[in-house]
Amino acid sequence: MKRILFVAMLIAVLNLAVIAQDTRKPATVLSHGGDASAQQSSFGWGPAPAACTGCLFYGGDVNPADPNVQGFANGNTLLVPDTQTYGAVTTPKTGHFVTTGIFFNEESTVAPPPPIFDPMTATYDIRVMAKPPGDCGVSLASGSGPMTATMTGRFPFSLAEYTTTVMFGSPLTSASSTTYWLNVSPQCTNSGNPNCSAGEYFVNNTTQKTGSVNGSAQPTGQMLFNSSLFGFTCVNWCDPSLGQNAQQCADLSFGTLGHH
Repeated sequence: MKRILFVAMLIAVLNLAVIAQDTRKPATVLSHGGDASAQQSSFGWGPAPAACTGCLFYGGDVNPADPNVQGFANGNTLLVPDTQTYGAVTTPKTGHFVTTGIFFNEESTVAPPPPIFDPMTATYDIRVMAKPPGDCGVSLASGSGPMTATMTGRFPFSLAEYTTTVMFGSPLTSASSTTYWLNVSPQCTNSGNPNCSAGEYFVNNTTQKTGSVNGSAQPTGQMLFNSSLFGFTCVNWCDPSLGQNAQQCADLSFGTLGHH
């Protein structure tokens, strides 16, 4: 009897080990994993995203060689549904600006072949009066539309970075001296595409704001994380519960399109 019980327990343990090996555990961040300063000498800055032609604001490029480079979970896949990172922009005290679209610089954990984004659409959301943690504020504009994804030539975490862009259904006129939180979420929801059940997306930070356009419009340390999957409701990425240092959670690599 003891031998039968031992064998049954052994089989149960082995089954749990197999399940653990087969289960893909989603992550909230892509961490560089150590000091990469030795790579700096061979690193060359890429150009600002092509989407920034005519942009109102761009936070700046990611630096893949910086020890504080970070990627934050953002997107909607079968593995990681409805998970958003919001970047913040504060408009000047005078003047009104018309925003027509948003772009995020991010990568997928799934390498080509495509489709990495499936379908080629993205959702967008613009909010004001957020009060983290727990209060996401008021959504002024949200929706979805066709998404473009252009490779930047940068490879943070050895993954290809894409500028993912979506245009609004209707332009948004921003008020002066107001902070807005913005999100673009790429999609991979096709159950017939194995990439959608294996991958997730991460939007990058920018530690030097290289190539930024009106980069000072981004208030430092005001990125928000919202995901029921991970159990966070509009928590500031600088909140100690998310484990980021002041450089990692300072600024997001994203931008807005539009005109004065």
